Amino acid sequence: MVLPHSMPLVPLPASVVSGEGRMPISDSTRVIGDSPSTAHLIDAVARRTGIRLSHATATATGDVVMRVDPASAAPEGYTLSIADAVEIVGGDEAGLFYGVQTLLQLLREGDDGWGILQAEIADAPRFERRGVMLDVTRHFFGVDEVKKFIDSTSALKFNHLHLHLTDDQGWRIHIDSWPKLTELASSTASLGDRGGFYTKDDYREIVAYASQHHMIVIPEIDLPGHTHAIGVAYPDLVEAPVMNDSLIAESARLGQPLPVAGEPYLGWGVGHSSVRIHEERTYEFVRDVVRELAEITPGPYIHIGGDESLGTPQADFDLFVERATAIVFEEGKVPLAWHEVGAAKDIAEGTVGQYWGKTTPEGTHAAEAAHFVERGGALIMSAADAAYLDMKYTAEFPLGLTWAAIIDVRSAYEWEPTQVLDVPDSAILGIEAPLWSETTRTFSDVEQLVFPRAAAQAEIAWSPRSAPEREWESFRVRLGSMAPLWKAEHVDFHPAEEIPWSER
Repeated sequence: MVLPHSMPLVPLPASVVSGEGRMPISDSTRVIGDSPSTAHLIDAVARRTGIRLSHATATATGDVVMRVDPASAAPEGYTLSIADAVEIVGGDEAGLFYGVQTLLQLLREGDDGWGILQAEIADAPRFERRGVMLDVTRHFFGVDEVKKFIDSTSALKFNHLHLHLTDDQGWRIHIDSWPKLTELASSTASLGDRGGFYTKDDYREIVAYASQHHMIVIPEIDLPGHTHAIGVAYPDLVEAPVMNDSLIAESARLGQPLPVAGEPYLGWGVGHSSVRIHEERTYEFVRDVVRELAEITPGPYIHIGGDESLGTPQADFDLFVERATAIVFEEGKVPLAWHEVGAAKDIAEGTVGQYWGKTTPEGTHAAEAAHFVERGGALIMSAADAAYLDMKYTAEFPLGLTWAAIIDVRSAYEWEPTQVLDVPDSAILGIEAPLWSETTRTFSDVEQLVFPRAAAQAEIAWSPRSAPEREWESFRVRLGSMAPLWKAEHVDFHPAEEIPWSER
């Protein structure tokens, strides 16, 4: 593979041969194709350059030809040829969309105007599962903000959006059969900030928008812990808060209140809440919530949480997650859960685990994760000390936390998902980069933490591990070339000092 550093591409394609010049574009440049991706390309070029390309769907000679041919590439793959004209061929519609994202990164302004760098590219993803997570519970983000998050992450070829919809601080999705969840438990957020929730129509709008960007939405209802907000709405479903030493110490250090039964919780502490495991009404609640979510979620997954249930005895935890994973399957979806759920012997077969331990596993984390594979499931890797987007870049950075690690861009880039656990490589579906929102009080805060580190996670998920340019020095230069595109799309990225940011 020939790929000089001057090729501004992130994530790194599977194969690139760079050309010698640029193909100029102007208002007379003609795009041929009937895919929705043609409109996406035309609109994106107009936002970036002010040039509006013309469009025709009829078969004809054009300057930019876009089409789908399943024989041309693997699913989500594409070929891209740029010389005197452009041809983008997707193995499917998703591949065509990703080919457009690559083309947009090659769109550059020179002394003689705008043009597209010449290249021959053949590309397809390494992992089928390339995800990001947005916590809309500790701080709430509205539909338009979630759409902007979809825009910027799908441009990096992420194809799953995990929405963390419920936690101790609030319940963010309307459930018809349990209306008090949004009536009573959605109005606040961490630190007393405003809350909010999605109506079912709001959620459908997000799902549809994500689908247009070839992203699958995964809704998460965190159970049996992280459930204080449920008790604000339905006190009979939740146990009294269980105080632990860490919660008390952390609350005192931060000057945050301790949880009080029946009152909204405004702090960050974890491990104090649990639904009532031995009450049948609890499982009626779970079944209703899962059923209603399944009805409005076309994607295959429903995430049931399972992390940090410190207030739930282990035997009770095991009983609950075994029943909850079975309920998800009964409602026609694949259960997804944080790795602690793997402690339960009889979780539903085929449940997918999400590993959020460290790159060097601690305690029982590795065994819990491996149990998903033993039960016929698979794993998604979200190593907290490498992939968590809510960690600080430096000790002095004003946003983020440090409990997992301080993660600069290089640390986010230099980890390998298949080397963390002793499971077959085939058991790793891919990765997910979570953004927890304790410290993100505005959407600008979100973008500062997510970008540029999401680009590092995107390259890990998409690019061949063995590619010659799949290494830090190449990545940091290519990443720096993303600055003009992010500025044009009004992405408020953090200009990390270790990256040589380009002006154009």
